[in-house]
Amino acid sequence: MKLTPRWRAVAGLIAIPVAATLALTGCSAGSGDANASDGPVTLTVWHYYNTDGQLATLQKLADSFEAKHPNVTVDFQYVPVDQMTTKAVTAAGAKTGPDVLVFGASGTYDLSQAGAIEPMNWFNDFADASQFPDGARQNIDGELYGVQGFVNLLGLWYNKDMMTQLGIDAPPKTMSELQDDMALAAAAGKQGITLTGKPGLESQWQGFPWFTSNGFDYADAQAKPMAATYSMLSDWVNKGYLSKEATTWDQTIPFQQFAAGSSLFAVNGNWQVSAAKEASFKYGVAPLPLSSEGGVLLGGEVQNVGAFSAHKELAQEFLEETFFSTDGELALLSGFGAIPTRADAASSSEISSDPILSVFADIVQKQGRPSPSPAVPSKNVNAVETLMGDYWSKAIAGEGSPDLLSQNLMTELQPLLKG
Repeated sequence: MKLTPRWRAVAGLIAIPVAATLALTGCSAGSGDANASDGPVTLTVWHYYNTDGQLATLQKLADSFEAKHPNVTVDFQYVPVDQMTTKAVTAAGAKTGPDVLVFGASGTYDLSQAGAIEPMNWFNDFADASQFPDGARQNIDGELYGVQGFVNLLGLWYNKDMMTQLGIDAPPKTMSELQDDMALAAAAGKQGITLTGKPGLESQWQGFPWFTSNGFDYADAQAKPMAATYSMLSDWVNKGYLSKEATTWDQTIPFQQFAAGSSLFAVNGNWQVSAAKEASFKYGVAPLPLSSEGGVLLGGEVQNVGAFSAHKELAQEFLEETFFSTDGELALLSGFGAIPTRADAASSSEISSDPILSVFADIVQKQGRPSPSPAVPSKNVNAVETLMGDYWSKAIAGEGSPDLLSQNLMTELQPLLKG
């Protein structure tokens, strides 16, 4: 396997390796590939990972696949994240490209429109397809164009010691319980909750669980659920549960505050596992206390076969045996700190024995939603998500009443949702 390291960045979703020792062992049986049986084959995989732990994990995946296919060499090729889509589109224009692409979910539409990737009809024949929740599937116009073998997502981190001091027995399961707990924290001179309020994409990701929990749906966008969400934020700020300074915070600062013991709760991701270990108090993670309509976006990378691969069956087999296998996903957990999407991986001993990872894995199955949201026209994803994030920030800042903000949002949002 060949590797060319550089840097990796995924908008707001940087995965930090967690301490775990997982072996990539047995893999599922593949269907075989005529090209692979005729002689030496090089399977090219484009990606944008660069840390030592990530590269070691890719090597492990390659070693496993090459051991089963002695005539195959897996060639992982680094492409900078900001060049991945452009390079793949350009290659498709020349009717070339890699055998496998591992790319950011926001690029699915552009890659599909350029013909760099094709619908994954073959995935329906994958014996383990039922292990993958809908939230891990990337669809364009009703057709599957990518699957996520691992994801990053939000949960509700809680300070267990502070809960005990405040007389709280368990993390909140409802919005009412959450607000009662935050009131106790505020009365004790602590923050109730920390979260991201910085304008832009990160805040759309931060806000999605809450405005969908209030009934908002991109497929039928209405002002009322957004007004309820903005009213919630305004109430939290006015009662001292949430600092108005959150409008300047990305996802790092609020978790630093939580880890320092200044807040009862933090809405943050699985990538904070290593940072949490620096805390001097007992902590835990719980699902966000959402309604049945609420969901949590699943971020990270998507995998698919290149449209101009000369070894498509082998490339499909590679994905099935590595990124989409139980052992492969557990290896990615160890090296990337990302959460497996397979249901059976989520119930493995490596995850079920960990009180933090097991909760995030459960959230994937029960609250996970695809990111970007399928109802958002792909060509307007960035514009829609930036707009939603900007208004989330305005609500925290108190730049208008909840009703006025929601009406103004709808005025700008509706045209974008029509495509």
